[in-house]
Amino acid sequence: MSDPTARNRLADEASPYLRQHADNPVNWQPWDDAAFEAAEERDVPVFLSIGYSACHWCHVMAEESFEDEDVAASLNEHFVPVKVDREERPDVDDLYMTVAQLATGGGGWPLSVWLTPDKRPFYVGTYFPREASGNQPGFLDVLRSLHERWTEEREAVESRADQWASALRGEVESVPDARGEPPGSDAVEAAASAAVERADREHGGWGGGQKFPQPGRLHVLLRAAARGDDEAESVATGTLDAMAAGGLYDQLGGGFHRYCVDRDWTVPHFEKMLYDNAELPRAYLAAYQHTGTERYREVAAGALDFVADELSHPEGGFYSTLDARSEGEEGAFYVWTLDEVSAAVDDPTDATVFGAYYGVTQSGSFEGSSVLTRRRDLADVAEELGMDEADARERLDRAHAEVYEARTERARPARDEKVIGAWNGLAIRAFAEAGLVLDADYAARAVEALDFVREHLWDEAERRLARRYADGDAKGDGYLEDYAFLAAGALATYEATGDVEHLAFACDLADALVAEHWDAEDGTLYFTPASGEDLLARPQELADRSTPSPTGVAASVLDALAAFRPESDYREVVEGVLATHAETVETQALTHPSLALAADTRERGHLEVTVAADALPGEWRDALAERYLPDRLLSRRPPTDAGLAAWLDDLGREEAPPIWAGRAARDGPTAYVCRRACSPPVTDTDGLVGWLEEYR
Repeated sequence: MSDPTARNRLADEASPYLRQHADNPVNWQPWDDAAFEAAEERDVPVFLSIGYSACHWCHVMAEESFEDEDVAASLNEHFVPVKVDREERPDVDDLYMTVAQLATGGGGWPLSVWLTPDKRPFYVGTYFPREASGNQPGFLDVLRSLHERWTEEREAVESRADQWASALRGEVESVPDARGEPPGSDAVEAAASAAVERADREHGGWGGGQKFPQPGRLHVLLRAAARGDDEAESVATGTLDAMAAGGLYDQLGGGFHRYCVDRDWTVPHFEKMLYDNAELPRAYLAAYQHTGTERYREVAAGALDFVADELSHPEGGFYSTLDARSEGEEGAFYVWTLDEVSAAVDDPTDATVFGAYYGVTQSGSFEGSSVLTRRRDLADVAEELGMDEADARERLDRAHAEVYEARTERARPARDEKVIGAWNGLAIRAFAEAGLVLDADYAARAVEALDFVREHLWDEAERRLARRYADGDAKGDGYLEDYAFLAAGALATYEATGDVEHLAFACDLADALVAEHWDAEDGTLYFTPASGEDLLARPQELADRSTPSPTGVAASVLDALAAFRPESDYREVVEGVLATHAETVETQALTHPSLALAADTRERGHLEVTVAADALPGEWRDALAERYLPDRLLSRRPPTDAGLAAWLDDLGREEAPPIWAGRAARDGPTAYVCRRACSPPVTDTDGLVGWLEEYR
């Protein structure tokens, strides 16, 4: 058999990130058995490089090192180089990122890890420059040193690999020996209190340097605010205002960048991720319902419209990311000089208004250009320029359209066209919720994406999800986040449309989630499926990171779906997970907001709104859209029991669950509002509103 490591095999992969490296002189291998068997046969270490297509420093390391012939010669001769797209293999990324954090106290991408042929790590880092720089060793020097250690100090290398593998298992697999009582609403209170205490009250958000959006914390704060916590509301709205006004939000085209590199949210890292543009709109929608602030509605719609316009697969799903760079320059698509604005706008006064309002200056805020921000009131700009506000508004709108048009002529950032199950689930949930709060067209877009995922990622016969779809190919085992996020999206789509097919799919996903990821003995949900690849450890994902905790989302969606499947194991799983991790949620609530939110809803119970009708009346939709009801479960059903019987067939049920039973329509559309206790049948809007307020 020929040695697979004799050539670069990434051209055979569908991942755009892997294909970016298919022409490197490095003989990259995908993560597969052939690569590790070759390492065993050759008795050399594996060099594992993990990144993703929109990662700026991944591009830099590739240009400096992986395109270099001398580096390639060293890697090819003394190592088996393996390249992993973290978006395709979050399990691999999670394991070795945990090693990096344990060994160095930090992490990031590109992640660089050296492994024994049986996948035990013995050296780890992130970005390495080709030549030594400051305190950073040069990549070639690292390769030479590790080759020498492998050949001359093998026993020490093996010992370190054993120690790190053991520490990794202890970190990601361990569960408490004793289980407590499931936490309740006190977890949300603790998370909100910690979020208020640690907030940057001057600039919004959390942290003194780089600022990352934290949607889970915002949801916790908004729940606390709805219960009368004014400080929580102040921190939530201050953060939402700062993100919407700063460079994190694309003021010209809508949508959020990944994070900001400064404390005051001015300069972003310019990549745009699908998950940020799903989770942040949900936070802004919730804030709009709670406060009525129109700007929050605009921002949510702008981000979702960006996703629909720029991250949409023509058949319905959503793509993954837009790169931070275009034509090799970070941020080039998004930043402006005064001269560029003047060239784009016909009327010089219009250009002046645009520059003053959006913070375009001669010195700029990013490498001589300006990131557009929106920190001034238009009235102040108008007064400064000696014009009335109506005239300034007209000029601003005209200039905005012209600058946007000019931007369409620029080289666009590259797009990663993988369709990832989990991220699509988050986007589907966001569009479905917007379908109730903003416009039904958003729900229709959720349906298109959900149908796409069901067709291309769901194996009906095997009852399993694939991780991603690209170039006509579905690949990889679905992880806990794929099942949990898609189930949440399918449930939200059912709520928005009243189509039982989406509820049935949510239940199918929940069944598969429990079968593959729930361990009753350990009382926890594991991130990888029981039938999946055997790695060094089987991780759990409890904390919120760049995406919500899949364990927290799973607990929430299972708790909701138990109302339709009371005979299932769903509530046992919810109770078990929250009991097992009670101490973690209670003592580290700020880093576990999704689990805290799940615990809160489990204790309080859902605000169940069962509507028996062929369609949700418009006034009722408005009543729900105008109210912040974070634990609302909108249970749609046909108006008659005869119609419900057909639904029960679709769900494979013989009798109606309590949430539907005995709740037929009475002289037109009828609502039943419950939280522990239930309202009488309601057939008018005033009555519905009254009971929503009673039980909220």
